[in-house]
Amino acid sequence: MEHDEPRFATESFVEEGYSVKAAVYTKYGPPEVLQVKEIEKPTPKDDQILVRVLATSVTSGDVRLRKADPFIVRFFMGLFRPRKPVLGADLAGEVEAVGKEVRRFKSGDQVFGLGVRTYAEYTCLKEDGPRVIKPLSVSFEEAAAIPLVFLTAWQMIVENAKVRPGETVVVLGAGSGVGTAAIQIAKLHAARVIAVSGSAEKLSKARDLGAEEGIDLSRSGLREEVRRLTGRRGADVIVEHVGLATWEQSILSLARGGRLVTCGATTGADVPLNLRHVFFKNLSILGSTMGPRGSLHAVFRHVAAGRLRAVVDRVLPLSRVREAHRLLEERGAFGKIILTP
Repeated sequence: MEHDEPRFATESFVEEGYSVKAAVYTKYGPPEVLQVKEIEKPTPKDDQILVRVLATSVTSGDVRLRKADPFIVRFFMGLFRPRKPVLGADLAGEVEAVGKEVRRFKSGDQVFGLGVRTYAEYTCLKEDGPRVIKPLSVSFEEAAAIPLVFLTAWQMIVENAKVRPGETVVVLGAGSGVGTAAIQIAKLHAARVIAVSGSAEKLSKARDLGAEEGIDLSRSGLREEVRRLTGRRGADVIVEHVGLATWEQSILSLARGGRLVTCGATTGADVPLNLRHVFFKNLSILGSTMGPRGSLHAVFRHVAAGRLRAVVDRVLPLSRVREAHRLLEERGAFGKIILTP
């Protein structure tokens, strides 16, 4: 844990100005369990920085935590009620104070990266974490859209799948945060990108990010279209995070020696798998989650140079956190939804 659990503010804290606003939840359930309340302003320890959060993003992980996904509950949450009442991972903001042992950052630095409990006006974070100085050319809202999804997509494409120039990369869920990042990173590594979505509008936007082709799952089958677009060869790499709804077709869409890399299962994790397809075609199935701090520095350099960019669907105030969660659950966004505490 990076800092003590947040405490709800008493009237004396409110009067003395020591309280801050945060979106909290004390039970699992629909978006309505989220409430904006006053909590005690955190104080940094010797090895921590106090960050004034100016923007944070809504992630699929936040949604799963709020709904009490059984797998996540086992590892991160209390069994009967949330152990960490403030959600959030991505952040962009300004360092307000530093502990006496901190050397990487100073008061006034503009930073972005991964944190904890970022659905709040302030958070305390350990100095030694995946955070870097924000480029002045990137807004706080844009910066908050980068860390988690770009780290995840970078780990999938560069470190795990090891995409090579000229390979065909199929990106499912092209309108999601991970999807929009994966398209850009694959293109950055000189791959041919095929975007997949159930929305023609999202496919049009995916092409603007660099995808050469698009497959609309509301009109066509995945395997048939991939084979058509690749001259019946199949894809070298498939970026999967949809799960049950697309898994079998994804496996069948791979070329001999192809790699499927997955970081999620939004439509279900219990997927069918015929092992004959795996060993006869020499396929690789690669699991992937996030990435190390060094990868964030690599992403940062490309963002600063304009080779990678944040994709922000909309910016909402923290008071509309419930709406943000509904939009994400209903797949009503292309890219990231940003909250401004």
